Amino acid sequence: MPRPLCITMNILNYFQPAIAYAATSPVAAFVGRVNRYITNPLIVLMFAAALVYFLYGVFEFLMNADQAEARETGKDHILWGVVGMVIMLGVFTILHIIEKTLGITANANIPTN
Repeated sequence: MPRPLCITMNILNYFQPAIAYAATSPVAAFVGRVNRYITNPLIVLMFAAALVYFLYGVFEFLMNADQAEARETGKDHILWGVVGMVIMLGVFTILHIIEKTLGITANANIPTN
């Protein structure tokens, strides 16, 4: 193995117990609760708002097929609705990657009562 890779593996092995413990810590439980009850519902709400904005743009585009200015407004709404949905999908994906990397689950030590 090349020397830098060996050093990197040794450093990762040094921190492995701390990383394994982080998944069961109170901080992980708190982050899991925040993700489950605050962050994820906000992402879903913002995604739904972007979807409604997109659908409004489609409706506006189709209903005003004879007016060029109204069609352009509809195209803009469609574009920004798609941009909003892509951003929310990206935020959800990045948060999921961070959760998996740190070993935090959305149900980490959360009582079901």
